[in-house]
Amino acid sequence: MSSVLRKSGLVVETCFNPTKIVYRLSSDTITFRMETNPMSHNQVSMSCLTIPTFIFHPLNQLGKYSAFALIITSSFCCAPCLGYDPVGALFDLEESHSIEIQSSHEGRDIPLLISLPGKNGLLPVILFSHGLGGSRNGYKYVRTYWTGRGYATIFLQHPGSDESLLQGVAPSQALRQLRGAATRKNMNLRVDDVTDVLDAMSVWTSDKKSPFYGRIDTNNVGMAGHSMGAKTAQLMIGQQGWLSRTKKDKRIRAAVLMSPSSPSLQSAKSAFGSVTTPCLLLTGTRDSVPFLSDQSTETRRAVFSALPSGNAYELVLHNATHSAFTDRSRRNDTPPNPKHHRAIEALTTAFWDAYLQGNEEAANWLRNGGAKAILDTQDSWQSK
Repeated sequence: MSSVLRKSGLVVETCFNPTKIVYRLSSDTITFRMETNPMSHNQVSMSCLTIPTFIFHPLNQLGKYSAFALIITSSFCCAPCLGYDPVGALFDLEESHSIEIQSSHEGRDIPLLISLPGKNGLLPVILFSHGLGGSRNGYKYVRTYWTGRGYATIFLQHPGSDESLLQGVAPSQALRQLRGAATRKNMNLRVDDVTDVLDAMSVWTSDKKSPFYGRIDTNNVGMAGHSMGAKTAQLMIGQQGWLSRTKKDKRIRAAVLMSPSSPSLQSAKSAFGSVTTPCLLLTGTRDSVPFLSDQSTETRRAVFSALPSGNAYELVLHNATHSAFTDRSRRNDTPPNPKHHRAIEALTTAFWDAYLQGNEEAANWLRNGGAKAILDTQDSWQSK
């Protein structure tokens, strides 16, 4: 082909640019180029970032036909490899709503932060339950990321085990306050909070005056949580427990558990052996909270081992502490590794895409090497 081009007198200009193919044919010019897609460059697989752009200026009829033949060939040989990639935002944040809904327990209101992306149609939903002493405003990095990938996010705040525990409390008393709130009563209240939110979502979908009418898909709901929030999610998907009320809710189709917990008075197998909800579990090699919890990396990893095979995934981030999954580090923690948040964002997004949107490419990415490609060599990733 190159010899034909030389004989035809074609001038070929080449540059490098992703990702949209554009053909233009006029009486004296044929243009074949790949323009930048509106999505982030991050959406193009790294192996495909070098994509040629050709602009042909045929000087005779043979040149025009030759250029057209090269365009057709290039369509197959040089097309961008836009395989599945969970890295980078696809949508802008459209709106956020800070609201409170009434709990099924008298005198209790549940604060919520609801964020919607600028995307038309029904949106799959992710509920998030914070850790002990947290709030609906925490974990901003995943909230922003998931919303940017097309999900409606609902971040709950659980009265009694939220940030109010530490308001006006001297640092020397903070640990005692937190210990006092880690109770069976608060765990049961948390479970009821999630149920109340799920019920409220059903009301919103039938209320034309609701800002969420026609926006949220109650048939595709996932739940995530960190630490005590992970425990909350564990109970919602059917963990069998002696000290807390199990309330498996079939409306939750998938769960992301950051710093999950094994029960202390029973085996992990007896607690999680019958859980069938797809799960992604995340922990770190330094994921412990001394003086507040007896959980360690080993006990957290026991949850994955106890789950039945099929649709279960586990990420262990090297040198990640308990606070690596939050927005800020605890006192005396080592500086956070920015790669950890990027890995959490990408892997959880792929998991949601696979199990809330039925994206088979995302499922293949999780199981066939895509996930490992974005992790450090010392991180651990497995599925079963």
